[in-house]
Amino acid sequence: MDLMDAVLSFALLGALLTITPGLDTALVLRAAVTMGRGPAFATALGINAGALAWGAAAAVGAAALLAASTAAYTTLRLAGAAYMLFLGVRLIRDALRKNDSGPQPVEPAAAPTLWSTFGRGLMTNLLNPKVGAFYIAVIPQFIPEGASPLGMGLLLALVHDLEGLLWFTLIIMGAQAARGFLSRRRVQRSVDAGTGVALLGFGLKLGLSSR
Repeated sequence: MDLMDAVLSFALLGALLTITPGLDTALVLRAAVTMGRGPAFATALGINAGALAWGAAAAVGAAALLAASTAAYTTLRLAGAAYMLFLGVRLIRDALRKNDSGPQPVEPAAAPTLWSTFGRGLMTNLLNPKVGAFYIAVIPQFIPEGASPLGMGLLLALVHDLEGLLWFTLIIMGAQAARGFLSRRRVQRSVDAGTGVALLGFGLKLGLSSR
């Protein structure tokens, strides 16, 4: 397998995984609906930064610790589960606090909101050992003989990031196109509650899984 074949093959696999509904999509959609375009893109960039970090770690073998050490994997798994449960409970609490009295404008994209949403996306990915397990299992299979593991790992993770950013852009633009409907409090409550339930589900599944 040469460089071009490796990149194209990984890109196909990455595209299929990107469009599969999951936690990342839920977080970006929730940010787009409840906070607007800026925080939604900040969330997407945070998710991509986490994926890039995992890709680099997998390429140089650091993430192999997760596969070899039960204690390391369990610690990261429980930390990730706790973080997802925390976010889920907070979103459901926020949904219950909102009332249904008419439409509510989208919150302005202030700088603290951008940083906090970027950090939320970043931490959600970094604390998810399933992401690391995926990269450590897949990326080595697409490193051509003689290629730099770190350079190739970063390249493949970047390809996956670009696909993710394109997908997130479609989601964000779609949410903006339906802004009038999505700005209603009832809709925002539903999105918050739905995302919170999804986070609780992912957190419980991650916390109760053995690997």
